[in-house]
Amino acid sequence: MASAAEKPYYYVPEGSPWPLSGSVGLCLLMVGIANTLHYPVGEVVDKLPDGTEVLRQFGEHWGHLSVLAGALWLVATLFFWWRDTIKESIAGLHEGKLAGSYRQGMLWFIFSEVMFFAALFGALFYTRWLIVPWLGGEGNNAMTHEVLWPNFQAMWPLVTNPDGSSTAIMGAWGLPAINTALLLTSSITLTIAHHALIAGERGKLILFQGATIVLGMIFLSLQALEYVHAYDMGLTFDSGIYGSLFFMMTGFHGIHVTLGTIMLLVCFLRILKGHFSADNHFVYEASAWYWHFVDVVWLFLFVVVYWM
Repeated sequence: MASAAEKPYYYVPEGSPWPLSGSVGLCLLMVGIANTLHYPVGEVVDKLPDGTEVLRQFGEHWGHLSVLAGALWLVATLFFWWRDTIKESIAGLHEGKLAGSYRQGMLWFIFSEVMFFAALFGALFYTRWLIVPWLGGEGNNAMTHEVLWPNFQAMWPLVTNPDGSSTAIMGAWGLPAINTALLLTSSITLTIAHHALIAGERGKLILFQGATIVLGMIFLSLQALEYVHAYDMGLTFDSGIYGSLFFMMTGFHGIHVTLGTIMLLVCFLRILKGHFSADNHFVYEASAWYWHFVDVVWLFLFVVVYWM
């Protein structure tokens, strides 16, 4: 391993077990989630002689335990992986070509996230502007409409499904508008914190970095409250294509906000330890890129999912 005094042009990290360990943890988590969806907690599994229903509790199926084991495994893997990377950064090894490769890697990662959300938006647009009108008889589908769903009305959001079931619409000017304001504000506070880091204003950096994290946590709390409200309204994941797309798109965005908040929190702890300087803080910069990307995605979600 090269020392910090040598200022390596290209530092090649030593072999690491953490990518393989992370793959094992992800496999446990995904297999567990799939089985938990198939054997959900709260499902009726038996009835007692007196008619009392016995519900499946968490831990009564191996899939539930796989979720827990995979999540704990991933947390431990990330802890030790980030520990090793932080040690390399503090030693001054992330310079030269390696710094450039880190930036390229983060940009490609964000690009992959762009394509991921593009697929979700594509599904929404395809459903809204093609499938629903076709079900309503547009194009060459008049006969299908008359034979299968003669009373179906093509509209969006799809309140009444072809099978006659109905759902509610989540309006834009309640919690979604508040969450939009929160995320926009968080981008401002993060930008201020970033400039404070470059300028060496430690107190200002800590204040606005902490404010960004708090805003992210409030966003997630309000998102959870919105989901509870949605289910009370009758807007559920299985209430038709509108409900499925609503929870799929906002839910995946919420996962990304959670990841971004964790990244900012780790950076905050490193700030308190004095790890960053004006010319050595790429992980902070990468976290800021990711956070701004998540904010931009939310703006599109607010307009397309809630407003239009």
